[in-house]
This record gives sequence, structure tokens and C-alpha cells, in this order.
Amino acid sequence: MSSLGYLQKLTADLVDGVDRLPAAFRERHINWLTANQNPDGGFSGREGGSDLYYTGFGLRSLAILQGLTPTICEKAGGFLKSKLNQPASVIDLFSLLVGSFLVRLGGYDVFAEAPADWPERVAQSLEQFRTADGGYAKTPDASYGSTYHSFLVALAIELLEKPIPNIEALVEFTRQRRRDDGGYVEIPAMRRCGTNPTAAGVGLLQIANALDDSSRNLVIDFLFRLVGEFEGGFRANDRIPTADLLSTFTASWTLAQLGAKDRIDVANVVAYAQSLESSTGGFKGGLWDTALDVEYTFYGIGVMGLFA
Repeated sequence: MSSLGYLQKLTADLVDGVDRLPAAFRERHINWLTANQNPDGGFSGREGGSDLYYTGFGLRSLAILQGLTPTICEKAGGFLKSKLNQPASVIDLFSLLVGSFLVRLGGYDVFAEAPADWPERVAQSLEQFRTADGGYAKTPDASYGSTYHSFLVALAIELLEKPIPNIEALVEFTRQRRRDDGGYVEIPAMRRCGTNPTAAGVGLLQIANALDDSSRNLVIDFLFRLVGEFEGGFRANDRIPTADLLSTFTASWTLAQLGAKDRIDVANVVAYAQSLESSTGGFKGGLWDTALDVEYTFYGIGVMGLFA
């Protein structure tokens, strides 16, 4: 990894790529996202109502499009601030942190009235999700960790500029999630690896500077076995016949970080992403999907940025 943190490097690389795309592409997606910001400042999923998860994706999308204005940041910041004293899951805490760091770019400080030691307090609160196997779980007191939630906690701690407690145990936890085909699983009972747990596992090992060449090569081979036969994107696992935009983005980003970007069929991946893009802005999740989505819009913009 570079001197930048994992999430900062991801954002910087996507900003650089998206900046190379036509202005009309950036404009239509900025307009679509801005129109989908709710009056309370948050963003919604498909069920309506602002929540932290989709607000995080809305802000991250606008950030890589360089479309975060002071007005958008002030509105979103107010929504984020309203969530400070509410119980939060790992996903909510991560989304709150990411959103707060982004709106600060537009001049709004979500934590302006928080105690000076708030980063330490947040880092300590994340430890309630630590599990005996060395990972982190979706809920406190879980019997085993989640690869995905462990990755989110590592990203959150990195954003707080704090060291990950007992990082050796987290590395061993991650290595235990690898299977013989070279991929990684989400929970210990699983035997079939998936694209997204694999991306999370690789991300964890990269954050810890613990990814060896053997694991790197096995992951590369595993991910290329998940290229969709017809659409050009990547599948979530080898039992799912169709690709999706989430798996396409995470696989493409991971392969790029592992030095295998030149092996990706760029024309097919870009064509797949473009087939899911609305002419008025926003992306669907796959050819099977019927609705535009703030989260998938981030993945669609991300794919286009990676291969600009």
C-alpha cells in the first residue's frame, strides 16, 4: 500500500480516473445524485427514508465526481450530526465516519461540538464488536467474526488514524478465511468463496501489510474464474450465472491493486457498466435489475473511473 490509507487511496484513484471521463458523464450523475438528496440531507435506499449507509454512498459518489458543494455538505452534515447519539452498527459507524470526513471538505464539521477525544472513544466503541477468533462481527457478543465487517472496522480505525488493536490476530483471522481455491469466505462455516469476501480479505491483508505473493497469485486466478460468460462483468460466486455491478467493481479494484489490471478485458467490463447506466444519471445493479440505486451508482462510477 502507498502512504495513503486504503480508503484514501481508493478515493484518490477514482477521482483521478473520473476526472478523465467526459464532462457530460460527470454532470448527469452529479445532477442525479443531487436530486436524490433528501430534504433532511441524507440519501435513501430503495425503501425510502434517509439512512447512514446510503448517505455514505451518496457522498462518496459526489466526492469522486468532484461534485460536493458547500450546500450539499451542510445539508448532509446536519443529517449526520443528528445520528451522533444514536446506537449504531459497524456499518452505520463506518458510514458516519466516511460521511463526516467528506462533508468536512465542504466546510461542515460534524464533530465540532464533540469532546476532543472523540476519535479514541469511537475506536474504543468499535472494540465491542471484536470476536474471540480475532475478527469483528456485525453485532456485539457474536460467536465469530465477519470478513466484511472486519474490513469495515479496519477502514474505520484507519480513518481515525489509530492503530488496529492486536492486528496480528486480525491477520490470522483473515488467513483462516481463505479456502483452497484461493478466495475468501464471509463466515467460518462457508466453503464456497465469493468475490466480495475475497476483496475484503485482500483489503484487510493489505492494510496490515501482510499479503504474500502466493496469496496474491491465488486471488488473481480465483477472481478471473468469476468473469461472467455473457455480460462482461464479474459474478458474486461461481454458482451465480449473472454478473452484478458490486462484484464487478470490487473484483476490478482488487485486481488492479494486485497488479493484474492489464489482464482484465476492459472493453467488456466497461460495456457491462455502460449497459446499466441511465441516460439521465444513476446505475442499476445488474441486467436483472429494474431500479436505479445510490449504492450501485457509486460502483458504476467507480468502474468507469478505474478504466477511464
